[in-house]
Amino acid sequence: MDFSSVLSGFTVAFEWQNILFCLLGVTVGMLIGVLPGLGPAATIAILLPVTYNLEPTAAVIMLAGIFYGAQYGGTITSVLLKLPGEASTVVTALDGHALARRGEAGPALGIAAIASFIGGTASIILLTFIAPALAGVALAFGPAEYTVLALIGIFLVGTLGNGSVIKSAAAAAAGLLLATVGLDPLLGTPRFTFGTDQLADGIDFTIVAMGLFGVGEILYNLEHRDRPQTSVPSFGRAIPSRLHWLRSRLAILRGSVTGFVLGILPGGGATMASLVAYAVEKRTAKDPSRFGKGAVEGVAGPESANNAAATSSFIPLLTLGIPANATMAVLFGALMLQGITPGPQLMTDHPDVFWGVVNSMYLGNILLLVLSIPLIGLFVRMLKVRPGILAPITIVITMIGTYSIRNNAFDMLLVIGLGLLGYGMRKLGFEPGPFVLAFVLGSLLEASFRRSMRIFGGDVSEFVQRPVSGTLVAILVLTVVIVPLLRKVRTRQTATAEAAGVKEG
Repeated sequence: MDFSSVLSGFTVAFEWQNILFCLLGVTVGMLIGVLPGLGPAATIAILLPVTYNLEPTAAVIMLAGIFYGAQYGGTITSVLLKLPGEASTVVTALDGHALARRGEAGPALGIAAIASFIGGTASIILLTFIAPALAGVALAFGPAEYTVLALIGIFLVGTLGNGSVIKSAAAAAAGLLLATVGLDPLLGTPRFTFGTDQLADGIDFTIVAMGLFGVGEILYNLEHRDRPQTSVPSFGRAIPSRLHWLRSRLAILRGSVTGFVLGILPGGGATMASLVAYAVEKRTAKDPSRFGKGAVEGVAGPESANNAAATSSFIPLLTLGIPANATMAVLFGALMLQGITPGPQLMTDHPDVFWGVVNSMYLGNILLLVLSIPLIGLFVRMLKVRPGILAPITIVITMIGTYSIRNNAFDMLLVIGLGLLGYGMRKLGFEPGPFVLAFVLGSLLEASFRRSMRIFGGDVSEFVQRPVSGTLVAILVLTVVIVPLLRKVRTRQTATAEAAGVKEG
């Protein structure tokens, strides 16, 4: 690892304009985390046009701050109102709100902020050491390896993501189909353009992201705009007691490791990390019955895990060019819009961007720790703003941003059409995440596969015979075929054991 590049990254991160954009990003992220429904992916998608005139490093620092800042914001309303702003803070609400009802809201928020800071910072340190090694290995990748990598990213969304595997696969297939719109990358012939020049260059990623995540999410959330009116408990001083800290320290350590590992996996991310961390704490506890009734470990473990996962999910994006989740897919598009291709060459071609963004996360975590408690009152008041007021404003901003990209009214129609598609997908239980991930990886998959076929003379077996791509194929088969089968067998065994226990009883 080149330590001079790491140190120069601190110089970039601590430039005054980058500090300002980091502060702006984490503050917006916290605000978005408080408001249920919108989420970091939709917010980043809506703000993509704003980044056009920014320096690449400043733009990505701000957008990254929105992502990991949202994990903090969702915690506050989970603890005080049992109203998770983010999916990754759902399990925090179980014990966090129970502590608040018991008069310990302050310590619960304090331990959540400390756990989030430790989990996020530990993940950044691990990222600093692991990312260069992974990028060094990935420099040897060719078209065959990138083909299998793209397949892994697409398939793992279905096997590791939320909801039905069949629906996730269908959404990913639709995303791959949409990625083929435009001119053939090798032959230059038009595909699915329907005779219009407007689609000759394909559909811009910004349009897809703003449509599915921006307009689609807003329309869907308007149907669920009724929020329960919950009284806010007093939170007092937010400094955890010695007992809280003693009970939480190992949970924070376990959650940080769990979150870091699961954040790297495509389809994993902060939500899965928080769920697994909570399950680990409950299983390792001497008295599991405390959980759900105000166990501080049930706050510390998931909070350290979701922030560690939010940070480690940058590893596959920055070193391999593979987005690990929907938000990373949007950040992938943001980098491409800046003329920067995420992947193994990023660290050598744009070290200022790579290390500037990574090292800015240290500052971002400190800012979040400092801001999280003083802004609680503001966040709680924000929840009183009706979605019926926020939604039209957000739609107008989205449309203005869309038009500003190319000054083209056709793009606005595409955003509306994709927004309706996103709304329909959510209504029918199809998540837009796999669609966007597949759309982002579709171009890489097609170009790499076709180049590989030309190099191999049409022999598909070469993918298995090459050492690196063959190993990746084995990993793909293991995760997509064998792991789900083992999970099914284990579920059946558990059900059989439970049935036997009932009969004996």
